[in-house]
Amino acid sequence: MSVVLVDYGAGNLRSVSAAFARAGAETVVSTDPDVVRGAALAVIAGVGHVESAARGLEPVAGALRERAGLGRPTLGICVGMQLLFEESDEGGRGLGLLRGPVRKLTARRVPHMGWNALALRRPSVLLEGLDGADVYFAHSYAAEPSDEDVSVADVEHEGTVVAAVESGAVAGVQFHPERSAAAGARVLENALRWSRSA
Repeated sequence: MSVVLVDYGAGNLRSVSAAFARAGAETVVSTDPDVVRGAALAVIAGVGHVESAARGLEPVAGALRERAGLGRPTLGICVGMQLLFEESDEGGRGLGLLRGPVRKLTARRVPHMGWNALALRRPSVLLEGLDGADVYFAHSYAAEPSDEDVSVADVEHEGTVVAAVESGAVAGVQFHPERSAAAGARVLENALRWSRSA
């Protein structure tokens, strides 16, 4: 099946590509709107600064919005999840595929770095079988969805932090599946099954 990693000029594309390969999928890295629009699964794999990432996404932003309208799965990882939302305290505007802002964490310990246990809010296609699983985080900002039903999992970090979101053909995880050992591999396997059934 075709998995496209959207190239916005930064990000951990090599490690995410390797993680998908271990899950049995070939990936292509692309900035071509037609490739992004047509892939079975589009992945925005993120590290770095939201504002510069948003600028890098501009050539394919329309294709990503079209995918969502057509019901073709799109997955955001870390900064990629934050880019699914409308705006960020870090600057710049996101894709607006999900409503709500991204806010700087108010915890004493920022960035939130290391392993943390997922607490599922409701059944999740992406996180099936992962309630209570430890996954790896590295972030200073977090989404605050306007619609609480979008949030499918939280973690505790001096308060509740949204760890994963799902809404129709759009999903995101604030943690890094490619760094999260067996639990992360399960997330990517679930994402591939989701894209096959969409």
